[in-house]
Amino acid sequence: MAVLAGPQRATIIGTGLVGGSVGLGLRALGWHVSGTDVDPSAAARALELGAVDRIGIDPASTVTVVAVPARAVPAAVRLALAETAGVVTDVGSVKAGLVAEIDDPRFVGGHPMAGSEQLGVDGASPDLFEGAVWVLTPVAGTDSEHYATVAAVAHQLGADVVALDPDRHDALVAVVSHVPHLTAAALMGLAAERAEENRALLRLAAGGFRDMTRIAAGTPTIWPDICTENRDAIVEVLDRLGAQLAAIRAEVAGEDRPALLERLEAAQAARRNLPSRVVRPDQVAEVRVPVPDRDGVIAEVATLASDLAINIADIEVAHSSEGDRGVLILLVDSDRAEELRGGLAERGYRPNVTFLE
Repeated sequence: MAVLAGPQRATIIGTGLVGGSVGLGLRALGWHVSGTDVDPSAAARALELGAVDRIGIDPASTVTVVAVPARAVPAAVRLALAETAGVVTDVGSVKAGLVAEIDDPRFVGGHPMAGSEQLGVDGASPDLFEGAVWVLTPVAGTDSEHYATVAAVAHQLGADVVALDPDRHDALVAVVSHVPHLTAAALMGLAAERAEENRALLRLAAGGFRDMTRIAAGTPTIWPDICTENRDAIVEVLDRLGAQLAAIRAEVAGEDRPALLERLEAAQAARRNLPSRVVRPDQVAEVRVPVPDRDGVIAEVATLASDLAINIADIEVAHSSEGDRGVLILLVDSDRAEELRGGLAERGYRPNVTFLE
């Protein structure tokens, strides 16, 4: 991506699993990476493992990635904005409150949907984000070039970028991440209780049970903050899950075989329709979108693509040498380019599509 041509510098604030993985990935791409952590031993370990080149904050950073626990994110973002001149992003899984609190065009909220049961920087991997979805949450005040920079970093690390409204992100992630983790914890709690009664139980816990509860092995200390920050969305989804379980209980207790079979078949079909991973298209099309030079344009275009479930493989901002207009250059799957063009046209934009060979 043009905005990241040449040698680049980055700072990682929080050198744990995710921050360390960002550092390893960027260093493998030739970046110079600085890093800091509230725990000096964690920063020293990151240096030892090669996740960072030096300990500290680099004022010349093109991008600073904040990878600290949820409650510490706002202060860390403000620190990064004060001590660096580049774009600042974070990796937290709750976005609405943070994006509302940090009103700065240099900040772009982010959330890579990737993780591991490994703990700390010792579990970090430069490939952690390969094929993962990296959510960005642009708002009206988000600077287009800063958004493009963060998107480029995510793409360089192997992720596919999806733009979402912050509130929508929090509602969706409660369904696909937060409540599943709590559910896995509940199942493990149930198994642990029964194991006290029968020590053979956990020896039988293989296959499906291990798959369903794998995420419960993740770092527990981050979850109380996440549940506080995204309380309303999580409680709503827990209520809906409780209703679903109550309905299943009624079908089982009442031996309602047709209803239970219908429910299980619907679940099977929905599960089979989940993508195994995001596939990068071999053929892409270039969608050029003339846009006014005003706040909010990047959010409008990127979130429209997300609403249409169209992955933007690359994004660049080209400014006009005259006037107050520019061009967003998007690379998308050629099979979806006309759909994106139509959606943009309905919103008053005048895009054109070029199919690349």
